[in-house]
Amino acid sequence: MTVAEVENRRALLTKLDTTFDAIESSNRLVGGLDRFAAQAHDIIRSPTARRAFDVSLEPAAIAERFGESKFGQSCLLAVRLIEAGVRFATVTFGGWDTHSGNFRNCKESLLPQLDVGLAALYETLAERGLSESTIVFVTGDFGRTPKVNERAGRDLRPSAMFTLLSGGGISGGRVLGASNDRGEEPAATGYTPDQVAASFYHALGIDCRKEYHTPSGRPVMIVREGTVIDELFG
Repeated sequence: MTVAEVENRRALLTKLDTTFDAIESSNRLVGGLDRFAAQAHDIIRSPTARRAFDVSLEPAAIAERFGESKFGQSCLLAVRLIEAGVRFATVTFGGWDTHSGNFRNCKESLLPQLDVGLAALYETLAERGLSESTIVFVTGDFGRTPKVNERAGRDLRPSAMFTLLSGGGISGGRVLGASNDRGEEPAATGYTPDQVAASFYHALGIDCRKEYHTPSGRPVMIVREGTVIDELFG
């Protein structure tokens, strides 16, 4: 970041603080905020939240294991948020659409960052006694073709992909629904994204089959198709 960017952020923070101080002094206005706006206000003003977001407070020996990549530092932030009591944290890592230069990009950039950040995430959660109470769900949106195209890339293949699941009662150290030796499709039993989603919500204690209704009366389910993968919890 440049000095100008830092100063711009500081100016914005000052304006926000001034605005919220004015709101705080008006009980009538605060009383009119809806529940979600009030929660957002509390987060912004919370010293606990500010400490959780300040990764510079992390001991150097811990912070270094996450690496310097954006993904690794995001994994570190996720650990700090979970430790502070946040119920749900999302870390994103784009750039996996390797239709060209797949092997170079994976070897030199993508996989090293993923390996370092994810390993540090698991290790730090375990050290802080958070592994069993934290469900880690790692997934992408597509598998890749086993055949390499003319641009040394791999295209989209929906019939074979993977997810990583751990914590929250999930039994680790196993592979379910493994692909065949060419990575084309499941070798035996395959599982759908809906089944994985149903299992994830089950681990969270949420009934994914419960039906909700929009204001217009339209029925909505968290997961419409798919059942819990019992083998995950065996």
